[in-house]
Amino acid sequence: MQNENYNQTPEDVSEEEMVYEPEVKRDYLIPASILISSVILAGAWIYTTGLKAQTQQKTSIASSQDKAAPVSELENKVLPSQGIELPVVWGDLGAKLVSTGVIDVDKFKAIYEQRGAFTDEYKNLLLGESNGKLKMTSANSGYLLNLLWALGLANKNPILDTGEMVNPAYGGAGNFASTGGWTIAKGSPMNHYSQHKFFNLTAEQQALVDKVSRGIYRPCCGNSTHFPDCNHGMAMLGILELMASQGVSEQDMWKTALAVNSHWFPNNYLTIATYMKAKGVDWKDVNPQEMLGINYSSSRGYANIASQVTQPQQSGGSSGSGCGADAGAPVQQQSQQPGCGI
Repeated sequence: MQNENYNQTPEDVSEEEMVYEPEVKRDYLIPASILISSVILAGAWIYTTGLKAQTQQKTSIASSQDKAAPVSELENKVLPSQGIELPVVWGDLGAKLVSTGVIDVDKFKAIYEQRGAFTDEYKNLLLGESNGKLKMTSANSGYLLNLLWALGLANKNPILDTGEMVNPAYGGAGNFASTGGWTIAKGSPMNHYSQHKFFNLTAEQQALVDKVSRGIYRPCCGNSTHFPDCNHGMAMLGILELMASQGVSEQDMWKTALAVNSHWFPNNYLTIATYMKAKGVDWKDVNPQEMLGINYSSSRGYANIASQVTQPQQSGGSSGSGCGADAGAPVQQQSQQPGCGI
């Protein structure tokens, strides 16, 4: 049936009917307005989300750039990116440390296998019989620390037999971090303390080890290498003995000891290098014996130096080696000095 109002003019339509038609039009406009509002809101959401994504992307890029920050010129002088070659041949010393039980190979390997870090290099140094000269890098300095710790602990030497380590006032040599902390030997670590002759030193060579060891300090404590009560001291004693046995000169012993200590305490020696630079002395021109002495490298001496400069941080994110048998684990960068706890 046709609509009765189809041919009516506005004048023929009642007031009530005239009101009805605009209401119908508004009913059609309401969904349209909702649709338009939705489009506007959606556009705003897309825009703000896009801004947020861009901001997050920029933040992520900035963070990545921070992590990939280039190594400073000073750091590359203290810790060369290519590492340092030590003037000693390692040979089969790792295998000898294993065969004598100073190192329990299963315990030792487990430390690094748990980190997925027991590389072919590490295996050869531990078990190989024809290793060449040692090369220390920021990556392997903790591993070499442990090998040299074992060597210093076990090799027969008068410094261990008659020096500060056996002073009755300390209750016996087995009460130190460098002895009791060596938990990866077969049997008690004291069964190996100064018990094995991996090489013989002449009287002149022993006198050189004694002299240099008295002048090398470490930032984790106030003792010299002649009193190797922590792993760093015992490891330094080990490399001094090894250098002396292979005819390394006193000058090169001081130079090597500074490079090694710098890898074991990177932030400390970057701070010392910063201090020397402020005094107008380039790191390559410093006197290694002076830098290793009590006024710079002991805990008190270093604290005095650090109080006078803004302390830089190693770009790689490591604060250096700890004093336990698992030293060298990847750690977040810290500003404090490595301690001598287990």
